[in-house]
Amino acid sequence: MKNIPKIGDCRVYKKTIEQADQAAFHGEVLHAVYSTFALARDMEWSSRQFFIEMREEDEEGVGTHLSIDHKHPAFVGDEVEITATVSQLNGNELICDIKVRSKDKLIATGKTGQRMLKKHRLNQLFTKE
Repeated sequence: MKNIPKIGDCRVYKKTIEQADQAAFHGEVLHAVYSTFALARDMEWSSRQFFIEMREEDEEGVGTHLSIDHKHPAFVGDEVEITATVSQLNGNELICDIKVRSKDKLIATGKTGQRMLKKHRLNQLFTKE
């Protein structure tokens, strides 16, 4: 690993919520708001920005933890700002606190965990026997 972040370092990811980000199952929109699964994807992406900077050619990150607490709905067309802040570094594992905001509203909070492994080790783990 290189470019190791420090506790308190932040990365910000901004996106505009799209139709595909709504809470829908099997083609049926249940709620026309930013869904939990879209939030999960985007929260993980925000913290992955650290791993993009950290990984060596023979390394890759893998998720270890994700939690989400909804605070307020966000809607299609809203821009959200997702901030990942390093809260812990435990060897090859990075834990980030996540805040999702839209304008002056706190949309969600949570945590992500990711671990850096050698690609050959990941291939071993992900090979079905």
